[in-house]
Amino acid sequence: MVFGSSVMHSRMAWNAEQLAFVAFDILHKNGQDLRSRRAIERKALLWDLVKPAEGIILYSQHVEGGAEFFGGVERMGLEGMVSKRRNSPYRSGPFDSWVKTKCWDVADLDLIGVKRQAGKQTEGLFAMNGKYVGKAVIATNSAIKDRLWKRVQQAKGGPPEACRRRWSPRMSNGSGPVSRLA
Repeated sequence: MVFGSSVMHSRMAWNAEQLAFVAFDILHKNGQDLRSRRAIERKALLWDLVKPAEGIILYSQHVEGGAEFFGGVERMGLEGMVSKRRNSPYRSGPFDSWVKTKCWDVADLDLIGVKRQAGKQTEGLFAMNGKYVGKAVIATNSAIKDRLWKRVQQAKGGPPEACRRRWSPRMSNGSGPVSRLA
C-alpha cells in the first residue's frame, strides 16, 4: 500500500506515534544480493526479519484478489497500491512485472492557469467555486497543449487571484512560466 502524501505528512506532523512504515520487499540480506530471486521468495525472507518486530515497522503481506483489495484501498482513502508478479525478480525502474495503481478523484473544476517550463510537464492550475484546489499534469498530445498555451498567452497575466499566495515573486510578475487564463 502507498500512503497519500497528505496523509503521511499530517501523521508525521501531528501524530508521530501513529505513523507506521510498511516493509514490502528486501533486496539484500547479510551481504547477499536477493534481486534475482522471485518476489514471493523475497517476501518470505522479509517476513522472517519483520514478524517479531513491534512498533512502527509493519510487513506488507502478499494478497491475492487485487481487484477486491483495491476496493478496500479506495474506501480507506489511500493513494493507491503496488502490485507485483509473485515470480518476478527485482528490477529497478518501470517494468510490467509491477504496477502502481492509483485511486482517482473526479471533479468538475475551472482551469484558471497553466504552468509550463522547459524540460518539465505542462501543469494546469485548478479552482472550484473560486478557490484554488491544486494542479495536475495536462496529459494530452503536444498539439492540444500548444493550442492551450497559445490561448493562455493571449490572456496572459499574473498568477490567478485564487492562488496568488502560493507563488514565489519570481513567478508572480506575469513574465515567468505561470500564466493566468482570463
